[in-house]
Order: sequence, then C-alpha cells, then structure tokens
Amino acid sequence: MKLHQDIGNQAIQDVLTVHPQIGTILEKFDIGCVTCRVGICLLKDVVTIHALGEEVEAQIEQEINDYLTPA
Repeated sequence: MKLHQDIGNQAIQDVLTVHPQIGTILEKFDIGCVTCRVGICLLKDVVTIHALGEEVEAQIEQEINDYLTPA
C-alpha cells in the first residue's frame, strides 16, 4: 500500500487526529479500527489485516490518496 506523505507508516490514532476524513473512508469499508482506544497499529496494517482483497485495498488506497492530494 503506497499512501502519500508516508501516512501508511503512522499509527492509526495519530492519522485520525490530523485527518478524521480518513476514518470516514475506513468506516465505509467496515474497518472498525477507527474507534480503537489503543490505536498503535499502522494505517497500512489496519487495512491489510482485514484481508479485503487487492481490489478493495486498491480502492481504499486511491480514496485516501485522493483525499491527501489537494485539488
């Protein structure tokens, strides 16, 4: 998973603090890690561990990168 700004290598809670919209994207794909109180998993691992398949992971990657890229 190649996410802009190396955001995939950041803890999920750190990402969501700065970019709450990414939480909305993840919830859309039924990734419930958004509400985790521990929040130390890396964003890229949160997506991969759910084994959603390459196509869905690519879609999540695209949506996050689109969000991170100013229009």
